[in-house]
Amino acid sequence: MSDSPFVVEIQLRWGDMDPLSHINNVQFARLLEEARVRTMHAWFPKDERQLGFLIARQEIEFVTPLLYHHDPAQIEIWVSRIGEKSFDYGYRMRSPHGELTALAETTCAVIDKQTGRPAPIPEAILAGLRRHTGDEVEFRRRR
Repeated sequence: MSDSPFVVEIQLRWGDMDPLSHINNVQFARLLEEARVRTMHAWFPKDERQLGFLIARQEIEFVTPLLYHHDPAQIEIWVSRIGEKSFDYGYRMRSPHGELTALAETTCAVIDKQTGRPAPIPEAILAGLRRHTGDEVEFRRRR
C-alpha cells in the first residue's frame, strides 16, 4: 500500500476551454487518460505495460470549475480497488493553485489480447498495482 498518491502534472490547453472560460467537462476524461498513461509508464517496465485492458466504467464528480492557467494542473492517482479481472484507478484533480476540482474513478477490465475476452490480472501487474493501492474515492453521493 502506498503512503501517498502518485502525482502527474498535466498542462492545460487554451483549446480545452468552453465558452464560460473554464475547462470543458469532456476534457476532464482526456486529462485523466493522460494521467493513466503516464502513470503506467512510471509504475511498470516496458515489458509489463503490454497489458490489454478496456475502460469499463468512469465516474467523474466535478467539484469546482477548473480555469485555464499556464501552470499545470495536478492529478493525484492511485489504485482504489483490485479485483480478479479488473482494477480501479482513483483520482483527485487539482487546479494549478491546489484547489480540488474533480474526483474520479476508472474501472479497467483486463482482456486477453488474442480473444478479446476478460482475463485475470497477470501476477507482475498485480504486484505493481498492490504497491500503489489507496483508499476508495470519497465521492459525495447523490442519495
